[in-house]
Amino acid sequence: MRTTIFVSVWAGLLLSACGDREAAGARDNERPEQLEPETEAGRTHVALTPEAMHEAGIEVRTAGPGRLSEALVVYGNVAPNAERVRNVTARFPGIARSVKKAAGESVRAGEVLATVESNDSLEAYPITAPIAGVLTTRDINPGETVGDRTLFVVADLSTVWCELGLFPQDFARVKVGQQVRVSSVDGSLTGQGRIASVSALGDAANQSLKARVVLDNANRQWTPGLFVSANIVLSETELPLTVSAEAVQTLGGKATVFIAKDAGFDARPVKTGRTDQRIVEILSGISAGEQYVSSNSFVLKAELEKGDEENE
Repeated sequence: MRTTIFVSVWAGLLLSACGDREAAGARDNERPEQLEPETEAGRTHVALTPEAMHEAGIEVRTAGPGRLSEALVVYGNVAPNAERVRNVTARFPGIARSVKKAAGESVRAGEVLATVESNDSLEAYPITAPIAGVLTTRDINPGETVGDRTLFVVADLSTVWCELGLFPQDFARVKVGQQVRVSSVDGSLTGQGRIASVSALGDAANQSLKARVVLDNANRQWTPGLFVSANIVLSETELPLTVSAEAVQTLGGKATVFIAKDAGFDARPVKTGRTDQRIVEILSGISAGEQYVSSNSFVLKAELEKGDEENE
């Protein structure tokens, strides 16, 4: 009787042990799936030398207050500043004996553009550039008769106009003096200015008004005739803690910012708030004063994801 009981107990223990091993095996089989979120965020630090940072174009800023903008997105085109354009004509009718400059060339104020032999005095006199700028038009060749028509157009392109289209629902929201952020269509160029004027007359064809922004163009990056988009700042709200919009990446389904730490960067999950596509409000996850990757943070994200794939 005792032997039977002992065998029964021993068999029960064996069955229990086997059951535990099977359960453990089942848990082991389930573990990769259960720990997948942890695996994705398992490696959170990326070590990077200053040289590698420079090559990747990584920039670091300090997290802190920022101004969130309510902006109106509009479109338009770049035009010469009409206040800095001069039409050049001949002083006296005659024959053009020489033409010194071609369209597209830069000229100095007072530089000779052409010489004309007067019909009355038969003496040659110079036609000079009234301002420094670019010769946008040349309508004269040697040997041609000149009268009162425009021979040259000189434009000072050190500043340009952005002429932006406003539709009826936006007329009352746009005022002279409002700040404007201008971008080229491909986003490669950006600039800032203010609304200088809003046209008093509308365009009957498309029922719009034109708002004009003066942009600095000392480096000649804005070419007249090109299309642009613009954000007209309607209002601004001061926020206590923000980062650049480009800084926020998604890792493991969570908004993440890379914080400078230990000769590299830590991926830090954050809770975000409002955004204007330029800055993002941070509600929790990082503190004011911390250094974060503000540009090209996607390089660090790719590095972490690459490491996760190699570990699988």
